Amino acid sequence: MDRKFTLEICANSIASCIEAERGGASRVELCAGIPEGGTTPSIGMVTCALERVSIPVFPIIRPRGGDFLYTKEEIDTMECDIRMFVDLGVPGVVIGALTAEGRIDKAVCARLIEAAQGCQVTLHRAFDMARDLDEALEDAITLGFDRILTSGGAPTAHEGLSTIRHLVDKSAGRISIMPGCGIGVSNIARIALESGASEFHGSLRTDIPSQMLYRNPHVSMGGTVTIDEYSTTQTDAKIVEEVVRILSTTSK
Repeated sequence: MDRKFTLEICANSIASCIEAERGGASRVELCAGIPEGGTTPSIGMVTCALERVSIPVFPIIRPRGGDFLYTKEEIDTMECDIRMFVDLGVPGVVIGALTAEGRIDKAVCARLIEAAQGCQVTLHRAFDMARDLDEALEDAITLGFDRILTSGGAPTAHEGLSTIRHLVDKSAGRISIMPGCGIGVSNIARIALESGASEFHGSLRTDIPSQMLYRNPHVSMGGTVTIDEYSTTQTDAKIVEEVVRILSTTSK
């Protein structure tokens, strides 16, 4: 019997959303602050994404990089962002919070899920930073999350594959386990076959050179952090299409 796969693209721009749809992706997780692991996109970015693509757009709700232990002001901000995005018509959001002890913060997550007003809710990779993934899994199910984005507590989904398989088996269909981080053309077939998952998450980006003719080599917008000021990354429809093709072949 064929398995039906879903490919979610971690999109960092409107252009990436368009490329994701063009390549055949099922959904996008829309993020700003990709070097920080993804932060909340602007209301303008979400509005334009909803106008320009027909596949579901799920904004991540994360006010900053770093850990997932949030202040009252940050929690208020996340709730406000969720309510604004729901009013725009997003079909889902991506959230997560931990306690200082490294457990799922059930009170904060419940508040954010309530703010989502029935939209689908994904638990992001705060899950991977939890002290006990089995406990975090059960908490996510109890809270009513629709899916968990996870690398299996490892740096990449490929490295965490055995744990991801364990989570899929332990979840027993009560929640979707979505492998993500480091997924691409070279490993998607193995991850799909060995994980038992049916949803997958990747950025599938390429570098896009800047069109600037004048380039100032003396100033960095990152201050003391050295970054390439004249290159950006963007989801590539051709790579998305190839991953979709591999998944389609794997499902037969």
